[in-house]
Formats: sequence, C-alpha cells, structure tokens
Amino acid sequence: MSKLVPHEVIENKIFIIRGHKVMLDRDLATLYGVPTKVLNQTVRRNRKRFPDDFMFQLTFEEIQSLRSQFVTLNKPIEKKRSITSKRGKHTKYMPCVFTEQGVSMLSSVLNSERAIQVNIVIMRAFVKLREILSTHKELAHKLQELEGKIEKHDGEIQAIFEAIRQLMAPPPEPPKRRIGFHHN
Repeated sequence: MSKLVPHEVIENKIFIIRGHKVMLDRDLATLYGVPTKVLNQTVRRNRKRFPDDFMFQLTFEEIQSLRSQFVTLNKPIEKKRSITSKRGKHTKYMPCVFTEQGVSMLSSVLNSERAIQVNIVIMRAFVKLREILSTHKELAHKLQELEGKIEKHDGEIQAIFEAIRQLMAPPPEPPKRRIGFHHN
C-alpha cells in the first residue's frame, strides 16, 4: 500500500490549522478512493463519532489562507457559501478537515480494505511528523542552552582580554627625579 500512496504524498497533505495537524476531506476521499460527497455523507451519518477536536469545517478566511498555498487553483474563490475546488467547480459546502484522531475514526466508518490500508499509512505519516517536530523542539532548546553558556562565558572572555591588554601595555614611566636643590 505504501507503494500506491507514498509517505511524501500524505505528508504534503497535512496542514496546521487552528493549531491542529489536519487533512482536507477531499484529499482523504482521494486517498480512500471515494468521492468527497460520499466521505462527508458517511461522516454526517456518524456525527457522534466526530467531535470538534476530530473534525471541523473551515471558515472562508482559512480557505483563502490555504488557497494561497495551492498554486494549482485557477479560478478565484467567491465569498458565497460555495468554494472553488481544484478543478474550478463550485461545491455546496465549506470543506471539512480531520485531525489525526478524526482520520483514525474514519477507518471505522469507512469499512473497506483500502480505507484500513490507507489509514495505516496516514497514521505513520502523522507519527513521523510528530517525531520531526519533537526533534526540532529539542534542537531549539539545546541551541538556547548553548547561547546562554556563550553569553555567560562572553563576560569572562572579555575580562581575560582586558587583563592581556593590561599586561601588553608598557609599564608607566617612573617619575623623574629632579636634579639640583629643591626648596619645599
């Protein structure tokens, strides 16, 4: 199955919206091999299985933001209840997006062998993305610690350079004795 759907394809279809890693309904429908309408009808019939943290509908502004990332869209999105899809055709509803938990729940309502296999690949992509983000957080933390150590040592290094400059400076000349008779 991973040969039919490469990890890279799935990873490119995961977006961060409202602080959640999500996938669009149309992308999931394509991966599952069903029309988007069928996927959304199945979800509506099983609405109790999809709370807001599993699935939510996008706002027009979120669609516009996503649209700027999709170079393939040709026609502008009109601010009606309809939106423009990849092919420039209008659909009736704003798209839904599914979080990792929502995608997992889809495999229970789309009861097909393909849905199960695609879900396995998608879950692995989410896990890989989580690992990558975790690695970046650890790296950022270590870099911050290193910067703190450098700043601490920066003052000490500066003091060493000042001491070396003082050692390199010629000693002050001793005061010259005046020759002759001095009257105090």
